[in-house]
Amino acid sequence: MQSTSKEIVDDAILLATLPNLSTPLFLAPVITWATTHTKNRLIIVLFSRHFNVHYPEKKDYLTFSENQALSRTESWDAVQRILTFTYVQATKAAQEMNKVFMDIDVLLRGLNQDFDLDSGLKLDICFRVSGDSIAVPLPSSIGFLRQLYIPPGDTDPLSRVATSVGTPSITSQIPSVYPVTALGGTFDHLHAGHKILLSMGAYITERKLIVGITEDALLKNKANRHILENLDVRTEKVRQFLHFFKPEITPDIVPIHDVYGPTGWDPDIQALVVSKETLNGAEAIAAHRKAQNLPPLRTFLIDVISATNASLDHEDAEWLKEHKLSSTFIRQWIVDNNKQEEEEGDDEKSSRPK
Repeated sequence: MQSTSKEIVDDAILLATLPNLSTPLFLAPVITWATTHTKNRLIIVLFSRHFNVHYPEKKDYLTFSENQALSRTESWDAVQRILTFTYVQATKAAQEMNKVFMDIDVLLRGLNQDFDLDSGLKLDICFRVSGDSIAVPLPSSIGFLRQLYIPPGDTDPLSRVATSVGTPSITSQIPSVYPVTALGGTFDHLHAGHKILLSMGAYITERKLIVGITEDALLKNKANRHILENLDVRTEKVRQFLHFFKPEITPDIVPIHDVYGPTGWDPDIQALVVSKETLNGAEAIAAHRKAQNLPPLRTFLIDVISATNASLDHEDAEWLKEHKLSSTFIRQWIVDNNKQEEEEGDDEKSSRPK
């Protein structure tokens, strides 16, 4: 079925194949259309041979094309751009329709992975890209859904060119993935910016991702603190998202009361994921670990805010700088919306006959 329907569904999934690791500009109208026709939750699954999982134990009987796994660390920048682009298109469309709390998740799946979804997940429709043939078996829960095909935008000329982004170098000393990675944040009202951070941390992690979440006591100076989610709520949302994005890794979610968290004492951590805003914290952690004779950490930077035209066009880059996919924006929206509802309620009361 082509995308002529004006129906808006509650929950939906969008499936799309990426030809390479260039920014998928052709998906912009598809993502926007799917978002505007979904009310509550949209799951976007991006398939690519470049997301293939490396199975060293199967190397004797897998062909090169079946196990064409790229280095996760060397493809860091390209995958971050893809995630940022996808989340911005969906979040922008949702906010333009005043759906600030629409739940949007982006999953990355290789062509040599089993694709499955929680059997308890209730979806109304499966959006597809016209002309796209997903090269992996779809779970029956997806096959039974209505399929609605959406025309893509103009194809990026680079999309037809095979990419070498992320191909491991013979002389590279950077591992493809790290057994244990750490990151931290407040994670209030879990949003797209948080999900990019968590996704990229999970993307380069093989075994355990340590997530430090700021304790409630340290958030006294946050704007609109009265509507901050408490630590238990923030922790559970992070846990649920990581399980959904990459169930094979173990999340270790801990409250933190300083800049270090477990990175201040745990010798088992090898990599640290930070945002541009918390880069100073990474420098403090490096100095602290050196003083404690702990192994240094490889730092990976999430630079969502200062997007460039390499990943977003000018209009989307300006939108991203203004909104910053931030908890501060969401809390202010809640305050403004509650105030508006109260004023409308007062107006309604005053207009009633006495």
